[in-house]
Amino acid sequence: MNRREFIIVTAGSILFIVAGDGGITAMAGSPKRLKKADMAKIALIKTSDRTSGIKRALELLGINPVKGKDVLLKPNFNTADPFPASTHNDTLTHLILKMKEMGAGDITIGERSGPPHTDDVMREKEIVDLAARLGVKLINFEELPRKGWTRVRPEKSHWRDGFDVARPILDSDCVVNTCCLKTHAYGGIFTMSLKNSVGITHKRNMRELHGSHSNLRRMIAEINQAYRPSLILLDGIEAFVDGGPARGKRKRANVILAGTDRIAIDAVGLSILKELGSNRAVMGKKIFEQEQIARAVELGLGVSRPEEIEIVADDEEGGEYAVRLMDILLKG
Repeated sequence: MNRREFIIVTAGSILFIVAGDGGITAMAGSPKRLKKADMAKIALIKTSDRTSGIKRALELLGINPVKGKDVLLKPNFNTADPFPASTHNDTLTHLILKMKEMGAGDITIGERSGPPHTDDVMREKEIVDLAARLGVKLINFEELPRKGWTRVRPEKSHWRDGFDVARPILDSDCVVNTCCLKTHAYGGIFTMSLKNSVGITHKRNMRELHGSHSNLRRMIAEINQAYRPSLILLDGIEAFVDGGPARGKRKRANVILAGTDRIAIDAVGLSILKELGSNRAVMGKKIFEQEQIARAVELGLGVSRPEEIEIVADDEEGGEYAVRLMDILLKG
C-alpha cells in the first residue's frame, strides 16, 4: 500500500487513518502521535481462522518479546467449559507454535482454575496431552507447595493483607497472557486480560475477593500489580455478550487482538462487545469508567485514555473494523 492519511469526523470525534507498509492504523489525533512512546499498539486481525489469525496478529505487532526467553503461558482455564468460556485448545496450539518459531526458549503452561479443581479442568480439556504433543511443560498452580506462593502486599490496595501469587509468575522473565472475550455475570462485568490474572492467585484468596462486592472489580485490577505480561493475545472469534464466565449468550466477533498493554486490550475488547451489542452493564457505562479499567489506570498499569491507543490492521476489512472500534472507544 502507498502511504496515505485520511481524516474522518464522526459524531464529533476525529479519527486519523494512516495506511502504509506497516498496515492500516486507526487512532485519534495527529498521525505524529504514532511516534510517541506512550501509545499502546493493538494489532487487530479480522478472521475466523486461528491458524493464520494468530500468526498475522503477532507479526503485525512488530515485536518479539519471547526470543531467547523461557515463557510462562497463562491461559484462561477458569472451567473446562467450551470456548469462549475457556481458552480454545487451537489457540494454545498455534500460539505455542508461533512462539517457538519466534525463538522462545522453554514454554510452560501455568494456571489455577476455580471453582473446579485445576487437575480436573486440565484433564477434561486434554491439556496434558496437548503439552506433551507440543513439547511444553505444564504447571498446576493449585498443586504448588507452600513455598511455591508469595504474599504480595501492594501499597495501594483494597485487599486487607494482600494476596498470594504463584511464584512461577513472579520468577518468569516472560509471561504471555492469552485470554477470551466475555462478560461476567458474577460481579466482574467483563473478563479479558486484567481478570485473567485472578488465576495467578491462590484459591484461599477467592473468599475475600468474592465477598468484597463493592470493591471486587478494583481488587481484580490490583492483582495485576504483581507482574507485567510481555505479550497478550485475545481470542475474540466468539464472545459472550451476556452471562459468562462459563455459559452465556454467544456472538461471533471474528477477531484476534495482540498487544502488551492490559488496559488497551481490555478497552478494545469492550468496544467489540459494544459493537456486537452486549448487556446493560457493558452498554450503559463508558469504557474508561468501568471499575476494572478505572482502577488499573489509577495504578498506572497502562494507557489512561482512548487517545493513547492505536489499532493496527493488515487488510481493508480489519482497517474498517478498527475505525468503528476507535469511534466507539472515543465515545466511550
